[in-house]
Amino acid sequence: MGGTVNEENFFRPNALCDQQILFTHSQNYLEKLNRQALDPKEIRQIGFPMTPLLVERGKHIANGTYLGSLYAMEHKIAMNIAGGTHHSFSDRGEGFCLFNDIAIAANLLLVQNPKMKILIIDLDVHQGNGTASIFSNEARVFTFSMHGAHNYPLRKEKSDWDVELYDGMRDHEYLRLLSEHLPRLLDDVQPDFIFYLAGVDVLQSDKLGRLGLTHAGCKERDAMVLLAAHKNQIPIQVSMGGGYSHQIKDIIEAHANTFRLAQDIFF
Repeated sequence: MGGTVNEENFFRPNALCDQQILFTHSQNYLEKLNRQALDPKEIRQIGFPMTPLLVERGKHIANGTYLGSLYAMEHKIAMNIAGGTHHSFSDRGEGFCLFNDIAIAANLLLVQNPKMKILIIDLDVHQGNGTASIFSNEARVFTFSMHGAHNYPLRKEKSDWDVELYDGMRDHEYLRLLSEHLPRLLDDVQPDFIFYLAGVDVLQSDKLGRLGLTHAGCKERDAMVLLAAHKNQIPIQVSMGGGYSHQIKDIIEAHANTFRLAQDIFF
């Protein structure tokens, strides 16, 4: 990512306080995490060995997304180099996700701006099942997910708008679908704010993705979303989400493209 960003572009968030987390996650779940009291099944569902440091890390990541959303309200865009922990439900974690950073940030924005309309665009290859569940009865938050039909999670939740993708889908078909859905989405929802989960596990090189996108296709995907936000003057906060390519350079390059586009389009 050399030359893409510099030191002055970064900020280091403190940990969220528990009171902020409780607008999204249940008290019972939060207390179990804080006391390291999850049972073995709950820990297996998350997929990480449970430690106090892991919980603290999750609180910092979630606050990065929340503080980023406040920054985006002022400067139109902000990026979290982590985040996208969309498999976390209100009362449990799954799929390497403890706290749902985007859901937490969205709920905290709604506390401050109760009439705000929020759009979540989730383009990670895995459905944002936790996010869909958390906002299933919240009309002010619209959840959109484009994900692998046969990928994790096996049991999908119902987003406000789901687009399921077949295994091996390549750039042209993926971008065609996104170009069809994105303008309609913005017209229908008329959002005041966008959270964008820009997972790069859509790459052909990804070990878990099962899609066939190139780096150029992944970059064009990001350009579509960022240009749409910029054109419509909608603040956008971006979380990086998943990426599991065999070569770490493939993950870094794809994420760096997202940052480069943000610089080019917004600044």
